[in-house]
Amino acid sequence: MAKEFTFYGKSWDDVQKLNLEDFAKLLPSRQRRKITRGFTEAEKKFLKNLAKGQANLETHCRDLVILPAMVGKIIKVHNGKDFMPLTIEKDMLGHRLGEFSISTKKVQHSAPGIGATRSSSALSVR
Repeated sequence: MAKEFTFYGKSWDDVQKLNLEDFAKLLPSRQRRKITRGFTEAEKKFLKNLAKGQANLETHCRDLVILPAMVGKIIKVHNGKDFMPLTIEKDMLGHRLGEFSISTKKVQHSAPGIGATRSSSALSVR
């Protein structure tokens, strides 16, 4: 038997019926403040296009809180170089888009350069 999804004690059907103000009351303080303060113009435009049902939405708004209206959609979030596709799931509610689009890579060092060690002083510069 699969475990039923709950979000701070509310079932998925109840969460979908909530308006934005009531949903914000369920969130932790940082996300609640973001929603109650209001969205930026870019975020409003993005949410408007999302409500229209447009496909392949791309956004630079990494600090946008994931809302119930976004669940099930594929959103491309900018990571500083590319737009990474992100499928929004129920478990992501209340998090930010940027948390799921990693913007840093693992540092991969190669061999040390000239002058980095004592032994490299014996090498010719050419």
